[in-house]
Amino acid sequence: MKNIYVGNLSFGASEDSVRALFEAHGTVDRVNIVTDRDTGQPRGFGFVEMANDAEGDKAIAAVNGKDLDGRTLNVNEARPKADRASGGGGGGFGRKRW
Repeated sequence: MKNIYVGNLSFGASEDSVRALFEAHGTVDRVNIVTDRDTGQPRGFGFVEMANDAEGDKAIAAVNGKDLDGRTLNVNEARPKADRASGGGGGGFGRKRW
């Protein structure tokens, strides 16, 4: 399974348009355009999952730098999501400071 990051998407880009761009290079399992959790508006990037690594590599090479809706795409293999520390020490909402 190849997880591919697609950056610099126009805010009007649809999952269907991104899927069509990648399907020219192999089988696409899933397309996810990331949206803001508060507004629901697209954030300008997304992810494409392709089952075959070789097809994924081919798609990355072919689509990186391509134009979609007037924007030059930045495409590369997605890095694993970093673990976020839960709980403990950051903002201190609702905690007294002594």
